[in-house]
Amino acid sequence: MSYKTLITEIDTEDGFAVIQMNRPESLNALCEEMMTELSAAFDRFEADNSVQCIILTGSKRAFSGGADVKEIQSKTFPQSYYEDFITRNWERAARARKPLIAAVAGYAIGGGCELAMMCDIILAADNARFGQPEIRLGVMPGAGATQRLTRVIGKSKAMELCLTGRMMEAVEAERCGLISRIVAADDLMTEARELARTIALMPRAAAMMTKEAINAAYETSLTQGIQFERRLFQSLFATDDQKEGMSAYIDKRTAHFKDR
Repeated sequence: MSYKTLITEIDTEDGFAVIQMNRPESLNALCEEMMTELSAAFDRFEADNSVQCIILTGSKRAFSGGADVKEIQSKTFPQSYYEDFITRNWERAARARKPLIAAVAGYAIGGGCELAMMCDIILAADNARFGQPEIRLGVMPGAGATQRLTRVIGKSKAMELCLTGRMMEAVEAERCGLISRIVAADDLMTEARELARTIALMPRAAAMMTKEAINAAYETSLTQGIQFERRLFQSLFATDDQKEGMSAYIDKRTAHFKDR
């Protein structure tokens, strides 16, 4: 399938897909067409049983510079409300059930930073820069930053970034827990592919349930979260992969999972 604003590929041998945002002339600004295509790409790869993990990336210069300001400048409140702006086609990444890796190089600011935070793991190049500069445009973050960023890095730092619009580099982002780790910019996609390959080798049910349980930690009390985790953990004893994984461990051999 072809897209106008994306480049996609499937590594059928290793079980993962790559989605590359491709609007280099605008630092991968998130326009209506791109977000609609991105939602369709996620739908496609979620439905493909050969895909166990998805990588979302941009270019070496920018993951994404945020919303396409030229496209949204003239919007009115009634218009944005009635068309369900952002909610309608920006949140698809947050609803993905399969593990989703954001491979970030260069700028990930505004909606670009928010899109990265919708992913499960943010792998950052050493030239990555993160920020929420919306206040400098007379607005505020609208794709989740006031909620997701605050939960990840804490109130004080989230307030500073959102109220001043300053950007932070990869080292600071790693220090405050926004990203998983930093790699050399030239090695970003090699490392992202290796990470996706490793995740894709894991049993699908266990991977998807692990993701579901970790995400629940942000929206439930500790008691509810523990109970939710326990039920998912117990349910995995109904799978063939649990039997295979534990038998392989006891037999000191490599497990061969079949997603059953």
